Amino acid sequence: MARLNVGEQIQEFTFDTPFEKGRSLEETVQKATKTALLFLRYYGCPVCQVDIRQLAKNYERIPEDEGQLLIVLQSTPETISSQLNRYDLPFEIICDPEQKLYHAFEIKPAESIVAMVDIKTVLKLAKGKVSGLKHGTYEGNEQQLPAAFVMDRERRLSYVHYAKTLSDMPDVDELVSLLTLQKQEPKKKRKKEIWKRKL
Repeated sequence: MARLNVGEQIQEFTFDTPFEKGRSLEETVQKATKTALLFLRYYGCPVCQVDIRQLAKNYERIPEDEGQLLIVLQSTPETISSQLNRYDLPFEIICDPEQKLYHAFEIKPAESIVAMVDIKTVLKLAKGKVSGLKHGTYEGNEQQLPAAFVMDRERRLSYVHYAKTLSDMPDVDELVSLLTLQKQEPKKKRKKEIWKRKL
């Protein structure tokens, strides 16, 4: 398949989370006006751990009726379920250890490890080290680059980004903006009690 573009409809697919099998993208996107689909490397990756923590800490900034987040990792369900409980994160993890979705949407790996590292990556690695994060199990393609997509309830894409480095992704503020509708009426705040902060 070709790379995705803004305005296109992303194909329907089923997926497994660490705790459920056979979920449907078509059904999942009905839960919010906009859905962000982020492709990272794998759960043991320190940079990915930093990103996941930051997204979890700021997730309540996204009104629950407006936006939701799905993160795709190359990890197996067993890898993640052995380290996290179902509600340790406020968003869902899609497990794609065979990288079928990465291949389907042409999310390609970098030419080398060196090519995928930039100053932001170095800073994230340093932040992870200070926070006590350690490299976990190696899974998938070590040179895999990330990508980010935002779609509506019809799976129509309004944002497409294929990263050039490991940290070339929308930051928290940009992601919140992409998932938040520009309107004046009061927003429905996301309930904090539906998940436990294991951060």
